Amino acid sequence: MAFSFPKKERLSSKKLIEQVFQEGSNLKQFPLKLIYLETSLPENVKCQAAMAVPKKRIRLAVKRNRIKRLMREAYRINKGPIFNKMEGNYALLFLYLGKESPDYRQVEKAMKDLLLRFLKEIHDESKDA
Repeated sequence: MAFSFPKKERLSSKKLIEQVFQEGSNLKQFPLKLIYLETSLPENVKCQAAMAVPKKRIRLAVKRNRIKRLMREAYRINKGPIFNKMEGNYALLFLYLGKESPDYRQVEKAMKDLLLRFLKEIHDESKDA
């Protein structure tokens, strides 16, 4: 698996994003929150992901954009092992919950933990079904 995050893996459909917010399950690992939903995706990919930083918590756009860049980079580096073991198609939405700008190590640790918990969660759900 290449360490890339191409356009077809980005969650950009407004309908799908709204559906993820309304019907999705969530996991938290401070300072990140993952909201995920099993769904059929328009592209031929296993997962589509989006990053969001609330304007209410981080007022400056420059800081919000930097945090989103850090989140995308952490996701891009750590998604490989998850994709290889995953079954089904998922829409993922990562939210930043902190009130201050984090450093990369903090974001990457939270991202790794969230992705591993996500994988465990979806495997548990598939066993129950």
